[in-house]
Order: sequence, then C-alpha cells, then structure tokens
Amino acid sequence: MMGVSAKARRGRAEAALEERVKRDLERLRAVLYPLRGRLPQSLVDELYAKLSEVVREEGFDERVLQVIEEVERAYRRSLVEPGEAVGIVAAQSIGEPSTQMTLRTFHFAGVREFNITLGLPRLIEIVDARKKPSTPIMKIYLDEKHRHSREKALEVARKIELTTIEMVSKSIELDYATFSIIINLDPEMLKDRQVTVRDVVKALKKIKGKEGSVEAEGYRVIFQTPARDFIKFRRIYDKVVSLKLKGVKGIKRVIVKKVGDEYVLIAEGSNLAAILQMPGIDQRRTTTNNIHEIAEVLGIEAARTAIIKEMMEVLREQGLDVDIRHVMLVADIMTLTGRVRQVGRHGVVGEKESVLARAAFETTVKHLVDAAARAEVDRLQGVTESVVVGSNPIPLGTGLTEILIKLGESGEGGEGHGRHSEGA
Repeated sequence: MMGVSAKARRGRAEAALEERVKRDLERLRAVLYPLRGRLPQSLVDELYAKLSEVVREEGFDERVLQVIEEVERAYRRSLVEPGEAVGIVAAQSIGEPSTQMTLRTFHFAGVREFNITLGLPRLIEIVDARKKPSTPIMKIYLDEKHRHSREKALEVARKIELTTIEMVSKSIELDYATFSIIINLDPEMLKDRQVTVRDVVKALKKIKGKEGSVEAEGYRVIFQTPARDFIKFRRIYDKVVSLKLKGVKGIKRVIVKKVGDEYVLIAEGSNLAAILQMPGIDQRRTTTNNIHEIAEVLGIEAARTAIIKEMMEVLREQGLDVDIRHVMLVADIMTLTGRVRQVGRHGVVGEKESVLARAAFETTVKHLVDAAARAEVDRLQGVTESVVVGSNPIPLGTGLTEILIKLGESGEGGEGHGRHSEGA
C-alpha cells in the first residue's frame, strides 16, 4: 500500500510540475507576443527558445521580465537614428581599422601547403570586385556517406583534382623530324592519380585529327601530330602537355583536412558550377572565395552574403572588431543593381545619379563634359553635391527635415493671426 501511495504521490508531483511548466510557458508567450511589432520576428523567436529553457527549470519570475526588457532596450539602442550618415560612419569604421592591416599573405589556417591572400590585399580585392581572386580557394564539404571516412574523402578528392598528361609523365620529348611527341609515362604517378595508359591514349585521340596517330608501347606513348610546320607543332605540344585526363578544370590541388568530426576538402583553384555537380558533395555548404562565380552560379543574394562573410573573415583574422552592419551596407551597395559592382569609378561611384558627386571622385573634366553633352540635370539632393555647391543645406542630420508653414485665413485670434500647420 505504501508503495502504491508513493507512486501516486510521484505521479501527482509530475502532473503538477507539468501543469506549472505549461502555465509558465503560456505566460512567457503572452509577454513576448506584443513584442512582435517592436522587435524582429527572428529575435522574438530566439528569445522564446532561450527563455523557455530557463522557465522549464526555474519557473517564470521577475528575472525573466528583466531579461526581456533589457533585450528590448539593447535593440532600441542599436537602431540607427533618422538622418544618421550611415555611409560615412561605415567608411570610417572599415577604413580606420584597415590602416592597421598587414600587407603580407598568410598560410591558410592549419594548412601549410596553401598560401592565401589575407589582410589589406584581400580586402581591396573584395571591394574592387576583381573578376578572379589572386589565390582562389574552395572549401568543399562532403555528404553523410563520405565525410566521416578519410579514404572515402580521398576518393572524392582524386576525382576532383585536375590530372594532366604533364603530371603523369617522366619526360616529354619532341621529334622535329617527324613532328611527333614522345611521352614517357611514370607508372607510380599513374597509380597515384588512378589513371591508365589507355586513358592517356584516349585523350590524345580526341586531338589527333585525320593525319595524326597514337601508338602505345608499354609506358611509352608516341603521338604523331597533324602539324606540318614548327609553329603549329609547338601549339599542339602546349595543348598536349595541359591535356586533361580526369578531374575538374581549374582545380590544381586538393587536400583532405579534418575539421571537427568530419573531413573537408580544401581545393586550390575554383570551379563552383562543376564541383556542385560532383557526386559525394554537400551542395548546401560548399563555397568558394570567388564572389563573381558565386553570383553567376547561385545568384546575387548569395554573392551579397559571400561579400559580408569574406570581409568579416579578413577583419576578424586581423583581430579587428568592426560591426557587421557597416560591412552589410557595403555589400548592399555593391549588389544593389543585381550584379556585383566595385566601389570605384567603374562601379558604385561612377554610376551615381549626381553629376557633381561623380566629378568630385575622379576624372572630373570627363564627367562634366559627358554630362554637358547629355544635358544632364543635377538636383543637388545628395551630400557631396551639396558640399560642392555650398548654397544648399546638406540633407543630413538636422538638415534632413524641412518645416512647411501654411498661412490660412484669419481665425479666432483675429485678423492677421493666421493658423499654421507643421509637417516634415
């Protein structure tokens, strides 16, 4: 009987606890619900997720309300004031710490084999929207089947890594008398790259033409070229040396690196479109530091995210603390038109609507002559052009608003005392 009684008491206690937790969570929801109009939905959801854990363990009390009030206060403090010069603040916030950056390149974190451009040169590459980074690098994540085994990761790496005829050859000789190319293959390199003599012959047959021929004797391959003059012969030789046997074009080297509890491939070179089609790849996480390639393959929003990520990584690597919102503003401006533009005369600044703003940056005479030829009109609505002219109040801060006074008929105050209304 006592055992049954203890069991019943335990059951009642658990039911009471469950009821209390349910009641406290309802109170939490009731407090957070009105905040959805004042705070971003994502912030309210995150707040509920964190506080619900506390409420389950310790109950709903005054401390929970204090946390909610403090979060709301912190969010309001983080908002930008109307009329704030966000562009100038962002330029200062990124530009000033950038003067502390080093001009050297550093090894990729934990990988001695690769060099990657970091610091100020990389920051300049990003804001200049260079078509190709000086050191293109891909971080290739693997799917569930391949990420936990080094052997399986190496299999994928071998399929990705570019293998050319030059890489699997001991020597390549030129016979100018017969216009032949004699390729002496390296058996060890063929085995390491998982390529056969047959693969080499097959690749050469694709470029032999009608007059050419390919013969294999063990690890010696003789390619009779269709060339009949030295210039064409040299061109064919250059083509043969770099002829692809397997792998992805543009990926020079791949290494396998363990990150946490999974294996990740770090590739020297970049070819996002081809890599995403490879079997064994996790397409959702695989990325490159080539921003134009991301824009072409995944779209402009992905390119914007890549600009923010790359810039923040450069700044953090140098130990510089820059608020992400300044970097977000730069990324927004660079991708505003649906393509990646540089912050310069061939991009953001050169495409400003204002003639004087463009002329104040670079090539002043050219901009003014072009504007005169097109009969362009400058409405003096920006900061730069207002400063250049000098007669306009700068539309910034206190100069942002204008008060309009409308004088009406004489009212209760008698003749001459017009009513007025104010509006911004």
